Order: sequence, then C-alpha cells, then structure tokens
Amino acid sequence: MIEPSEIDRLLVQMPSLRALKAFVAAAKYQNFTRAAEALCVTQAAISRQIRELEDILELDLFTRHGRAIELTEAGHTLFNAAYLSFMNIAESAQRIRADQSTRRELRVCASPIFCSLWLARRLPDFFRQHDDIAINVMSTDDFASVEAADKPHVLISMNPVHKERYQFVRLFDECMYPVCTPQYLAEHPAIAGIDGLKQSVLLELSPFNRAQITEHIDWNFWFRLAGFAGRSRAPQWNIFCRSNNYNVILQMALAHEGVALGWDHLVRPLIDAGRLVRPIDTQVVLEQKPHYLFYDSHISDDADFITFKDWFLSRIEISADT
Repeated sequence: MIEPSEIDRLLVQMPSLRALKAFVAAAKYQNFTRAAEALCVTQAAISRQIRELEDILELDLFTRHGRAIELTEAGHTLFNAAYLSFMNIAESAQRIRADQSTRRELRVCASPIFCSLWLARRLPDFFRQHDDIAINVMSTDDFASVEAADKPHVLISMNPVHKERYQFVRLFDECMYPVCTPQYLAEHPAIAGIDGLKQSVLLELSPFNRAQITEHIDWNFWFRLAGFAGRSRAPQWNIFCRSNNYNVILQMALAHEGVALGWDHLVRPLIDAGRLVRPIDTQVVLEQKPHYLFYDSHISDDADFITFKDWFLSRIEISADT
C-alpha cells in the first residue's frame, strides 16, 4: 500500500473549494445576498456552504447581527489566505488563456522609470497602429526576482547578464547632462557655468538597491567623467536632496528645487516641451554601458513580437534623431 504524502493529506483535509468560494464572496461583501448575486446562486446556497465550512472547521467564521454579518478573528485569517490564493489561481488561469488565445499578450519588462518616462509616453502610438496586440508592461528594479511563470518576452535593460538568457539588439549609449527648469535657471544664472553649477543646489540619485538598473551615476562621478574633478574630501557638493527613486529627483527638479542629472532618453521629451532646460552643454556619454533590447529566443519568429520590435526600434531611432 502506498503511504500518502504530506501534500495528499493536506488535499484530503482541505475544505471544499465551492464552500471557500462562497465564503470569500460573503466576506468580501459582508452580505450573503450580495455574495449570492455575485456568484449567480441563491442566498440559501451561500448560507449552506458557509455552515458546511464552519462545521468542518468547528468554529464560527461570521458574527451574525440580524441580516448583518461580520468576520470573526478566525474568519479574517481564513479570508486573507483564501482571497490571495484565489487571486493567484485566477491570474495564472488568465495568463494561460492569454498564451493560448489568438490575441497574444506580449510581456515587456523594464525599470519603473523607463516604463513611466519613455514607454508609457509612446505606447498609445503603438496601440493606435496595432490594436490587436496586447502588451503587459512589467515594471521592476529587480529583474532577477521575476518568477519563471512571469518571464518577460522582452526586456529593456543595460545589464549584460541577460545576454546569456536572451537574444539582444544594442539600442543606445548612456548619455547624461544637468537639467533644471527655466525658472530655476533664470533665478540662478551662475549655473550656466561649471563653477556656478558646482555651487548650485544639486539633486542626487543614490545607488541604494539600484545595482541592476541604468540610472545610477552620482554627481561626483559625473563631474569626474566630464573632466571637472571636485575637492577630494566630502562634502564635495551642495546636495539638497538624495533619493534612489529617479521620479522623486525629477519631480524635485520640476518643482524648481535644484539641478538634477538628466538621462537623455528619459528627459528629452521634457526638454522638448520646455519644462526642463540644459544649463550647460557638457554631457557625459558612456559607450561601455549601452542599453539593450533583450528578447526570448522562443519568440524571435513570432509575428506580434516582430511587430513590436520593429515599432520599438523605430521609436528609438526617432528619439535619437530629435
């Protein structure tokens, strides 16, 4: 006789999924009638499933006050676990359906700042041209933490480790220069020169938890690369605000609070719109740190991917030329 494994025992001891489904709906709406309407069953069926669940667990999941119901402490514990499990199951089923459907979902992964400042500005143009292709934008600063089930089809990054797992196309080199608002420049005209810039209020991107992503150069490093080495001992610059979130730094610059380092591919639309300016022409280009478009070799011949890749590369070229 085969001894049952631990997972077998857990499955046998598990309450009915139908009862759990009824419980989750009742807990979510705090009302048996609304739960029944949501699941397209009768209120009696919901009540029966809840009683069955409470009998199995030998405790009350709800406190009844007439028609009103409220979760007990045990009910809260079960709801938190059951709701999360149902959401995970539903999302997995949705991904499976999407992979099998004719309207395939293309998973595109990049850093949050690239997604918000570059990709989100241009995706509407893609959807206007290709409304039959679904795009799932996956935003993360930690590409290594993405689970295998969510492995992106396309990854925009400068991390060379991805060359081992994906095919790739080289996009552009890292290019950085100071930016501020026209108002800040008018109020601090001295920053139009390098000495004045050194004495200005500088907004700095910190390296905390940014090892895998692109925008991580601080002011001290930028000044050295630009050939304007500072004093040897800290504090070297008037750092007013430091954050590892580039959106924070950029919003501070847009609020006229100082000068930030601008990554060309991210801030150029703001410069074109007149919201930011370059107080000096000096820039630093890191040819040894290019950005890449990585893609899963299994989709290299996929029509939807080819459409997206061609569009993406055309937008990169347009951006580089403007």
